[in-house]
Amino acid sequence: MPAPHRHGALRWTNYHGTESADLADLVELTNSTAESGRDALREVARDVLALLQQARAAGIHVRPLGSGWSPSPICIVDGGWLVETRRINRCFRLDSDDVASGVDASRLMLVQAGATVDEVNDSAEEMGLSLVTGGASNGQTLAGAAATGTHGSVLSAGGIQDHIRALQVVTPSGIFWVEPQQPLMTPGFVAHAGSTILRDDDVFAACLVAVGAMGFVTAMVIACEPIYMVRNIQKRARLTREHVTRLADGDFRVFSRELGLDEDPYFAQVILNPFDPFDKDALLRLLYRRAYDPAIPPPPRPLAGAGYDALTLIGKAMAGFDLFRADVLQLAMRAGYAVQRDVDDPEAVATWGNTTEPHNPIANLFNGSVTMARADLERAFDPLIEAFLSGGGGTVVTLRFMKRAAGLLAPARFDDNVVIDFDGPRSDVSHRSYRAVVARLDALGIRFTRHWGKTNDLDAARVAHDYGVDYHRFRAAQRRMMPDPGDLAVFGSDCLTHLGLI
Repeated sequence: MPAPHRHGALRWTNYHGTESADLADLVELTNSTAESGRDALREVARDVLALLQQARAAGIHVRPLGSGWSPSPICIVDGGWLVETRRINRCFRLDSDDVASGVDASRLMLVQAGATVDEVNDSAEEMGLSLVTGGASNGQTLAGAAATGTHGSVLSAGGIQDHIRALQVVTPSGIFWVEPQQPLMTPGFVAHAGSTILRDDDVFAACLVAVGAMGFVTAMVIACEPIYMVRNIQKRARLTREHVTRLADGDFRVFSRELGLDEDPYFAQVILNPFDPFDKDALLRLLYRRAYDPAIPPPPRPLAGAGYDALTLIGKAMAGFDLFRADVLQLAMRAGYAVQRDVDDPEAVATWGNTTEPHNPIANLFNGSVTMARADLERAFDPLIEAFLSGGGGTVVTLRFMKRAAGLLAPARFDDNVVIDFDGPRSDVSHRSYRAVVARLDALGIRFTRHWGKTNDLDAARVAHDYGVDYHRFRAAQRRMMPDPGDLAVFGSDCLTHLGLI
């Protein structure tokens, strides 16, 4: 296979134009053309191993790079190497001979680390499968989305990393196949992929949301479900305090009966105007599971489904404003839902993969979120809104709901979670409002976490506080993965040092 392409020293900027770094080198991995997935994994991993060994010898820091989607500096490495994975993006079927006894291979996929969510969705559908959950957009690599704990709004599932059942991880000391203690793949498969088996529950859990601090992920085995479709309802509606109570209590069926269909929703999202959450329209998105029907044609992209993104809705509409008032924000929200799909519109049915959307870079965005136990939503609601407005109230407030996610450093760490997003235009108002929310939640004694890939104002002390025992388990797993401190140093960066993860 061709050697990685090296671009040399340059100034690099992330996808959304929010962060940049002066690189010593931008290295673009090339993919193997081998027909066998095991051969392809082995060849790519050997290239990565050689790069990491060169970096260690030269004292260079390395960061894996997917789509560069995160607005935060999580993948920044000034003076180091960014190693692009986007060309290592193939997806493979697995056979029963590849997996351990008792494992059903029919729902598993072998995915290279550079495959985007969109590419994984397409490959899954070709295999008669669907992902269970996902984030708002589809341009991120699946590995990168997992590494930052990207969440969805599926009421019965956790984060996108919950799909992962095994990972191929490269350090300067070797190529490792990381699984839980319960075997997934056969020793023959792992050896053919050029890897050494490492079965350890905590190491596996650490690698699921690794924030780039557990080595270089080159491939994953993910679990899917048989292909399904979703019915989409999107509408403007007035919320009441009783609706907030129902959401906090997890009474989604009752909430849906009043505002959508009389059935359990699969996905629920509420977008609020914080200046007047009960007397201005909220934007609702409810998805309901449906059996797969091949006769239903794919809708034109984008179908506004699970892939709804608050940034897409108001980012450009609100650009140029530094202080947003209720009526101005409501106009932007109405523009985003100019076309409504209510209960009398049965047409919006599509596969799960058709609910995620691409969107163009939005350099003026602000991303922030907090995740807390869903049960705390009711007592936090008014103080949170008041705090947000005290900073100026930079944008909409979005509520999403999900189960506990896998991974020691998964932000969705409560049994039932509400993720509260503050995504919108990049301004002092947005950031000041977000900081006010964080301070108010602390004052109320409400436990919460923050998204690794968004603006979060985290530091090492706060990370250790928020993740407690799981933080120490992560650091211990990290030492088992890379017992030689020189290996761990290769993955260092100012950001990871600041977060206490290196």
